[in-house]
Amino acid sequence: MDLDLLAYRSAVMSHAQGLGLFEQVLGHEPVSAPGSGLLYAVWVSDVAPVPTLSGLASVSVRLELTGRVLMPADTEPQDDVDVAVTGAVNGLMREYTGDFTLGGTVADVDLLGAHGTALRASFGFTRIDSTTYRAATLTIPLIINDAWNEVP
Repeated sequence: MDLDLLAYRSAVMSHAQGLGLFEQVLGHEPVSAPGSGLLYAVWVSDVAPVPTLSGLASVSVRLELTGRVLMPADTEPQDDVDVAVTGAVNGLMREYTGDFTLGGTVADVDLLGAHGTALRASFGFTRIDSTTYRAATLTIPLIINDAWNEVP
């Protein structure tokens, strides 16, 4: 077995696209200003074995994806920017909770943090090029059983 990043990322992105909230859904961290409206980007941030789920024949893995919701902070009316970003985060977390096996592609989204940081979002601002964005950064921990075989 191996990690199938394309399948996991596609499932996470599909949920975001299904919400109908985002102008763009990207499978990478933006390196240039993505424009106006709500944007969602997803990329890998960490991968590590999960000792309590692994055995003598195979290793289970915790693959952590980062998801980032972005919206230009100067969008008018500015009072609605937080509402839009928070609403998008709520929709994403509701989707990841409701389909916590991502259609059977993973053992589970580690919703409550049994094997590390739980599904969560933190809010702040980020600057890309000359644009300041309101940002919500999601930690999306995925558990994949029996990802790697142990061979003596």
